[in-house]
Amino acid sequence: MPIRAVVWDIDDTLFDYTTADRTGMRLHLTAEGLADRYGTADRALERWREITDLQWLRFADGETTFQGQRRDRVRQFLGTEELGDAEADAWFDRYVAHYESAWELFPDALAALDSLASDYRQAVLSNSSIHNQDRKLRVLGVRDYFETVLCAAELGASKPDPAAFHAACDALDLAPSEVAYVGNEPDIDAGGASAAGLAGVWLDRGRLGGRPELVTITDLDRLPALLRGDTRFGAPSRIG
Repeated sequence: MPIRAVVWDIDDTLFDYTTADRTGMRLHLTAEGLADRYGTADRALERWREITDLQWLRFADGETTFQGQRRDRVRQFLGTEELGDAEADAWFDRYVAHYESAWELFPDALAALDSLASDYRQAVLSNSSIHNQDRKLRVLGVRDYFETVLCAAELGASKPDPAAFHAACDALDLAPSEVAYVGNEPDIDAGGASAAGLAGVWLDRGRLGGRPELVTITDLDRLPALLRGDTRFGAPSRIG
């Protein structure tokens, strides 16, 4: 069947999460007097990202709630397991204010959304919460491109669980074979989507390579031609 819809990941796919996170945390650490907590600001940023990745895995595995992983990130980073929920929430909210000040789409995101809008339905599937991601898309000015926004916190299933991908297909009333999924994680996004019967596309912005079994692009400028079967970029498309 031809591809009729594109479902998107958000963070580090359309939205430059990594840059916003690092910029926001650097500002937050300075404001909180914690820039030297781990020796250097760079090491503190690395530690924050390590903790974030660990706690997101716990959330994805159903071991904690969305709010719980936020609180545990703060407690682990500060080394204060006894920190109360209200205090942890307040600390995280102060970080979020700095983080949001650095929000930006990737330079190629808006052009890709525009290029696909006339021929493909579009939606979002994210391993986050609808409160978080719907607001983000609205602030960035792109929410109206998407028919629906689905998130793990509300679905009760996280990528790469096939149930998450199938929920997106069901919301669009399309078969998995009619849907392409685009994301920056080779296993969670492209690999998970492919295993669920969708056309998975790995957005390898860092040009890491090494995954010949995955349909791969290195920027979103290449996505419209890939979906439409254009062979200007090399081998014939494996999409559709």
